[in-house]
Parts: sequence; structure tokens; C-alpha cells
Amino acid sequence: MARKLSKNLVKARALVEPRPYLLADAVPLLQKAKYAKFDETVDLTMRLGVDPRHADQMVRGTVVLPHGLGKSKIVAVITSGDRIKEAEAAGAEFFGGEELVEKIQKEGWTAFDALIATPDMMRSVGRLGKVLGPKGLMPNPKTGTVTTDVAAAVKEIKAGKIEFRTDKTALVHVPVGKLSFDPQKLVDNAMTVITSVVKAKPSAAKGKYIKGVTLSSSMGPGIQLDYAAAELAGKA
Repeated sequence: MARKLSKNLVKARALVEPRPYLLADAVPLLQKAKYAKFDETVDLTMRLGVDPRHADQMVRGTVVLPHGLGKSKIVAVITSGDRIKEAEAAGAEFFGGEELVEKIQKEGWTAFDALIATPDMMRSVGRLGKVLGPKGLMPNPKTGTVTTDVAAAVKEIKAGKIEFRTDKTALVHVPVGKLSFDPQKLVDNAMTVITSVVKAKPSAAKGKYIKGVTLSSSMGPGIQLDYAAAELAGKA
């Protein structure tokens, strides 16, 4: 039995025509369709022409959103020696060495949005795969979360650095800000993500790379974007 849509969502969807919109037009339309009483997150979803079952077609990377996400991420750092003080000074909420590893392993503790580790601690952090892996929190050199420059990594994440990667259905799903943002800031953030995903196209990917782009909010309708225009802008 199909779930009955709320009257508010029906009204919001009625504002959106079944056609592709330019990003600059989609953002104000999404804001106009707002009916939730909280400040919703705006999400960008890209459907890619890749087969994520093959490692050489996995699309993954990081990007720093020029206007952030509207809230500061909670960062934990697993390191040793003087770098513990560096992590604290850079603004990390949690920092430590083996004791932090044990807390995560024994308690399943993950009260943070991002985890950074220094290379010397990765042997210990490697034991945390079962806890961190499913939540996408495992430190990785490719995303800059395994590094000796702890301070820079913390500051980048605090400034709005996010990770993107294809899921098993070849979708990239990324938050680009809050619905209360100035429209141009949401456009800038979304275009930064689109540009990064376009540049991350694997050489093994054949055929059409971007097959669809949708902008949506937590409770609002999805708006189909003109992905041909988006792809061209991403290559500019």
C-alpha cells in the first residue's frame, strides 16, 4: 500500500514543473516550496554513468564548500605526542591516542562527524573498521583524514570540507547547505560539488558520465536540474 503524501508536500510538489531547471532557478523555487518548521538541509544528488562494482570506476573525493554547511562539524583526532595539543588548538572536540581507540572499540562510541588519524596510529585505528566503516567514518589518506598535518585537516573540515563517493547504485549524495542560506551561496556550494564530481570522472568510465542531477531539501520536493548545463559549467 502506497504511503499517503501530506497536504503540505502535495502543495510543495505542485510548484515544481516536470522539467529540468537551471540551478539558479531551482534554488529559489526550493526555498519557495518550504513548509517545514525547521531549517532544512539542501541536498544535491548526482546519478552517474559508472559501475561502482569495479574499483576503477569508483568516484570519490573531497571538496571544501565555499560557504560551509551552516553548522560546524564535530571532529575527533587519534594521534600521539605533541600532535594531541595541535588537534586541541585547531579546534577538534575530541583528541587522544590509544584510549580513544579503546573507547570507540569497546563502547561503539561515534559522537563525531569526522575522524582524523596520524599514520603512526593507523595500526590501532585499523581495528575499528567494523564500528567506523558502516558509518563512513574510517580515516582514509585519499580524503585527507590520515595525515601528519593534524591542524590543517581539522581546520579544513571545520571550514566545510566534505567527502563524496558513489554508493552501490552509482549515486553521489551530498549536502550543500541550509535552506535559509542566501540563494547564491547555495548555488556556489552546489556548483563546487558538481565541478569536483565532474573532475573526478574515472578514465575507465564509458558513455554518458552524468545521467541526472536533483536538488532537494529534507522535507521538500526534488527538483530535476539541467545536468547538461551543470556538466558544462563543471568543466569550465
